[in-house]
Amino acid sequence: MRFLTNASTDPWYNLSFDEYCLEQYPSDDRFFYLWRNRPSVIVGLNQNVYAEVNLTYLDAHGICLARRSTGGGAVYHDLQNLNYTLIGRDVSPAPVVEALRQLGVRAELSGRNDIFVGGRKVSGYARRVWHDRQIVHGTLMYDVDLDTLTRVLDVPGSKLAAKGVASVRSRVANLKVYLPGFASLDELQAALQEILAAGDAELPFGPEREAAVQKLREEKYATWAWNYGQSRTASLVRRATLPCGTVEAYLEVDRGVLTSVRFDGDFLGDWPVEEMEEQLTGVRFERGALLETLEVAYVDHYFDDTTAEDLLGLLLGA
Repeated sequence: MRFLTNASTDPWYNLSFDEYCLEQYPSDDRFFYLWRNRPSVIVGLNQNVYAEVNLTYLDAHGICLARRSTGGGAVYHDLQNLNYTLIGRDVSPAPVVEALRQLGVRAELSGRNDIFVGGRKVSGYARRVWHDRQIVHGTLMYDVDLDTLTRVLDVPGSKLAAKGVASVRSRVANLKVYLPGFASLDELQAALQEILAAGDAELPFGPEREAAVQKLREEKYATWAWNYGQSRTASLVRRATLPCGTVEAYLEVDRGVLTSVRFDGDFLGDWPVEEMEEQLTGVRFERGALLETLEVAYVDHYFDDTTAEDLLGLLLGA
């Protein structure tokens, strides 16, 4: 199978590369490419990031959030995860599974868009159809940080309700366990590349197409509107003990904006808390916008001895 080369580790560029190749790359034959992302959480097209992702953890650890154009659940990527993309008519992840088997891994496709080895998930994949072509892209976890994977998908606070597709959690494993003959992911990538290509040549890409991908990145995949604003209504509950007492926040978030805020609890304050609720309604549910509002809102008048940072931590579930 012929192939492209994509050496980028920028999630927003790489998802743009996928869309461009599916919709605009001129090839009548199937082709593939292997690629990696720096630490990032990739959510499905129809998912609610506020219900699926620990955004506070992402922000604290510099982990990127990106939304792909295919469905399915949220996944964590780092540089020890290898991604594959296949594009063409009637494509499937079967060649990837067969390549793993040739390397001695007893990989099996499941009915939930996953690849399992010995009952443990090592890969998830998603599919999208565009005219007479399809894209299948997925992960191959080689030595992924499973602790971080667990933390980024562990949402703080209670989820009362959220419109969108929920992720399906499975027992996961790294392929490194099943490939003792490989010293690194680089070696595994080279071996998979050789098997999948089977002697076929690389396809050209060139600077004009790279510029088109970069434009798509800037105008779509790197934007707040795409990554956060696509999230439909979620109802969240936050609870914390602050200097003023115990505070519970009941939040409604739609398309990335707070549409309803209510505070309850045994806290003390001089001013009616309804005024604070009104000030927060309509604000983007992100650290910068919330902090900008709270810093001029006289928080300590509504919640005794409480700072803007204290209340921000409550709202974000820190």
